[in-house]
Amino acid sequence: MARARSPNRNKARELWLGSGGDMKLKDVAAELGLTESQVRKWKSQDKWDDDLKGNAPISNGNVTKRGPGAPKGNKNAVGNEGGAPKGNDNAVTHGFFRKYFPEDALEIMEQLAERSPLDMLWDQITIQYTAIIRAQQIMYVRDKEDMTKEVKKTETVDTDGFSSEKEEWEIQFAWDKQATFLTAQSRAMSTLQSLIKQYEDMCRQGNADEEQQLRIKKIKGEVALLEQQATKDDDKPIEIVIKRKGERS
Repeated sequence: MARARSPNRNKARELWLGSGGDMKLKDVAAELGLTESQVRKWKSQDKWDDDLKGNAPISNGNVTKRGPGAPKGNKNAVGNEGGAPKGNDNAVTHGFFRKYFPEDALEIMEQLAERSPLDMLWDQITIQYTAIIRAQQIMYVRDKEDMTKEVKKTETVDTDGFSSEKEEWEIQFAWDKQATFLTAQSRAMSTLQSLIKQYEDMCRQGNADEEQQLRIKKIKGEVALLEQQATKDDDKPIEIVIKRKGERS
């Protein structure tokens, strides 16, 4: 069964539109007893900016038609005869960078402007966690016989009028590959744990809604399982190294 729409969702929108878009989202949230991230999420999902543009005053001769957005007596548009002057970049969130950044970069910047710091931190957590999971396949070591041998460099050598190809090979044994993987994974997990801690700190400060709090609990459980599995695998490369030393002695 779908969850009922919160009545505060429309109230928040009306407050913000009623101010002509000048009211800060944190003030809207404070007035309704909500978190700023929740209000920001509604603003993005319900496209408040589009509503605000649709409610802008429209000049028609000597008569000005007023939309339902700004209350009577509002002076936000004093001196404005119908939008920004020609060539004005106010509509671009990062207009200062318009002549330096490519269009796709500007589009990303404008979308990021709608995301709260907590949402952007969650993006970092998701990207880092995805990279760790993907590494399980890319850096997987099958067993102690799993050796990688690749040509590192090829050069032509002339000797007594005869030419021959000289190849330099790079060989990685299983214990080298596994040790490299464990080191990389350890660093990546440390970074992930640090990001999660930052996220939890922000949640405790009241910057998260219920959905944001639940998703961090879920990923913490998944990370715990991954660490448990990594701990089990730690014994394998150590055992291999000891055997190799024994064979050489």
